[in-house]
Amino acid sequence: MTSSDITLEAVASISQIPATDWDACATGRADLGGVERLDTLAPASNGCSSKPIYNPFVSHAFFTAVEKSNSACARTGWGPRHLIAKSEGRILGIVPCYLKSHSQGEYVFDRGWADAYERAGGQYYPKLQASVPFTPAAGPRLLIRDGVDVERVATALAGGLVGLCDATDASSVHVTFARESEWQFLGQRGFLQRTDQQFHFHNDGYGSFDDFLATLNSRHRKAIKRERRDALANGITIHPLTGSDITEDAWDAFFAFYMETGSRKWGRPYLTRAFYSLIAESMSDDVVLIMARRDGKWIAGAINFIGSDTLFGRHWGAIEHHPFLHFEVCYYQAIDFAIRRGLKIVEAGAQGEHKIARGYLPQTTYSAHYIADRGLRQAVGEYLQREREYVAEAVRELTEAGPFRKTDEQD
Repeated sequence: MTSSDITLEAVASISQIPATDWDACATGRADLGGVERLDTLAPASNGCSSKPIYNPFVSHAFFTAVEKSNSACARTGWGPRHLIAKSEGRILGIVPCYLKSHSQGEYVFDRGWADAYERAGGQYYPKLQASVPFTPAAGPRLLIRDGVDVERVATALAGGLVGLCDATDASSVHVTFARESEWQFLGQRGFLQRTDQQFHFHNDGYGSFDDFLATLNSRHRKAIKRERRDALANGITIHPLTGSDITEDAWDAFFAFYMETGSRKWGRPYLTRAFYSLIAESMSDDVVLIMARRDGKWIAGAINFIGSDTLFGRHWGAIEHHPFLHFEVCYYQAIDFAIRRGLKIVEAGAQGEHKIARGYLPQTTYSAHYIADRGLRQAVGEYLQREREYVAEAVRELTEAGPFRKTDEQD
């Protein structure tokens, strides 16, 4: 296959791409620079290289839910422009992409770039966002099916993003929460490279939550036990729900939590109630709701999505506030579920150094940015070089400050 064999087009809806083609690309094991694209940084749990890769956030069902529910649509500033690479009518690769009129719901912050560019007389919006809407979870962004010339398809997609930027009069392209291999690949093709950090739990083959606790130093182990006890002190019970156990009553309650907490944190929550109904229809087995109940009613909950080897924590909400309940529902219950399911990683969402004391360690995240204006590109590039150095040092220092026992430490 030569590059001239590949044609590119952008479509304005996930519904224009067959689910079988999309998911074949999303689960491909494309290798860019020797880094295999898994939904985690760990090997497949069964050690089998033919194990299907599954990241729920890049599935056709998830994108269908965010678009069909009008959570991500032109009206909300997320106009779909999914980029497709084809050869002889067959879809070889896809980049999930949106034409955006703002920088909300992305979790990789570029508002400073926008402000600086507009003060200088430029127009930063629209821009192109190659990402999963409202979802700060790492995963493949250059979706390429198995059995094709990966580098040629990826090169075509990278060039297609630049071409789409020009065609839509966008200022820039932002490929966020990408795999490290994609970040390296795009960097070699002129995209600026950015890093940040999240905090992830790594399941080191634990048989139980107590096995995990045994690896912590005494101070942190005692603190976690106390927090878990105090979280349930007011007659609160915890209920992990998945599949058909997630009733409409539970979805209604969780949406109320989401709206209450989201309105305080963000001003306007991103997801509609219809999104959760669509998830319930198509992905309920990939969801675990950790729900808290007191006096016969739901009072708090957190939603998590289940991948091949990763539990992805997303958002939480509550209508009653109790000491340490947030930590129990979001962090400790997620660890316990991952251990019981044999999952290797828990990604607990964006930010939060308070997670370190609870067993979540720093993990570098990656994004790549194409900026059309030469002056802005140079200024941002210089800034990102300093930022990458800062992030690398922060990851090192925070890892060293983790709660785990040192080899020579007495308990």
